[in-house]
Amino acid sequence: MASETTGTGAGSTNPSPTHAPVSGTTAFAAVLMVVGGAMAIFEGVASLAKEHLFVVTRHYLFEFSLTGWGWVHLILGIALVLAGLAVFGGALWGRFFGVTVAGLGAIANFLWLPYYPLWALVLIVINILVAWALCMGMHREADAGLTA
Repeated sequence: MASETTGTGAGSTNPSPTHAPVSGTTAFAAVLMVVGGAMAIFEGVASLAKEHLFVVTRHYLFEFSLTGWGWVHLILGIALVLAGLAVFGGALWGRFFGVTVAGLGAIANFLWLPYYPLWALVLIVINILVAWALCMGMHREADAGLTA
């Protein structure tokens, strides 16, 4: 009987705001977030450093200066890397923040398509996979009762 009162079992009623990334899908999302964020950082730095590297399309509906796009991608990349590291650390807020930043990254890269199409398509796919993996990881962990 003493072991029942001192043990911490699966029936613990104290939910933790942080938990380890217990599913492979969540770990996959965290890796993709760090890699995709690093790629977005490189994209932003390249846009800030060498504007002549990219083709500028005339009369594009979402026309910003390349410096503006560089800052957008740099900020989103840094946010995605930080969210990925938070997911590795087990922070629940990192998942929600990661889905939000990945969605914004996919939209930003869709708007970036005329400037660098192949790179933008790769980052769109990575961002969609991140959002899917984070949502699916939470779903699988909730079904298994592992989030509390």
